[in-house]
Amino acid sequence: MNPKLVRQLSEITEEEKEILSGKREADHLRYTERARMVVDRRKLLDTGKLIQLRMHTRFKHLPRHRRNYINAIYMCQGETIHLIDEKKLILKEGELLFLHPDAAHEMHPAGEADLAVYFVILPEFFSAPVRMLGERQNLTRNFLKDCLCEDHIYDHFLHFQVADILPIQNLIENMVWTLFNPQPNKQAMNQNGMELLFMQLANYTERLEGSSRSFEQNLILHVLRYIDGNYRDGQLGELSTLLGFDVYWLSRTIKKLTGQNYKDLLQVKRLNQAEYLLMNTRMAVAEVSAAVGYDNTSYFHRIFREYYKMSPKEYRKANKEAQ
Repeated sequence: MNPKLVRQLSEITEEEKEILSGKREADHLRYTERARMVVDRRKLLDTGKLIQLRMHTRFKHLPRHRRNYINAIYMCQGETIHLIDEKKLILKEGELLFLHPDAAHEMHPAGEADLAVYFVILPEFFSAPVRMLGERQNLTRNFLKDCLCEDHIYDHFLHFQVADILPIQNLIENMVWTLFNPQPNKQAMNQNGMELLFMQLANYTERLEGSSRSFEQNLILHVLRYIDGNYRDGQLGELSTLLGFDVYWLSRTIKKLTGQNYKDLLQVKRLNQAEYLLMNTRMAVAEVSAAVGYDNTSYFHRIFREYYKMSPKEYRKANKEAQ
């Protein structure tokens, strides 16, 4: 990270001065007014904002708590120790940790050289449409978002070990830079930066730390990444061979874990990609149909209308006029 940013992050804050003067425990009223430890977003997030970046306070123990927002912690330097749903996790320099609101989280005190920042993120942030970011309907990226926003059988956290992934590090450093350089478009920069960050993280799901509960999570991530990359002609039989599972077992498991079968997931991806091509290219409808894997244009017209409630041409016209 830029040395100037490190120096700025290293400065002792007023809250840290209080702790160092003898007030060792966290002042709960800074974070919540409730008797039980649920950290309140109203204490941390400015009114009207969906996302906000803050510096982590060092030298204090964060007791077991939950929160009413999504938390993302990034280690700029050093490391911190976390207990999440009773599992010990060490977050090291350059790594990123996302926490579901229901995650039971405890954090050991950070030392003076352990520098972290965190994002307060409302779940609504992930449902906000951001057309400028290109292909929005990436199944893997959406699955990661759902892991943080919805009730599910998967882990309550995502731990990305991405210290050596330069595009990810650059994106986060740019957002940290806004902490010390106020400007009118800071909120938009952080919102767009987080969307771009998720686009990058979707390409590095193999960097997610595994756990005893994450077999199903990792399996679905492999399935969705395969569909994202092979939506035109990907076959369940080929996928089962790549993953080393019986095709009938894999088919049943996909249905059990996602509520949809492989064909349904493939069709959603194809239609989402068709929508993207209709909105961002001048390709004819027949060309779009072929590009997403449908050689029968009539069939493509029928399923597109069922999904979007209008024909491809009508959809293109209606949405172009709305822009």
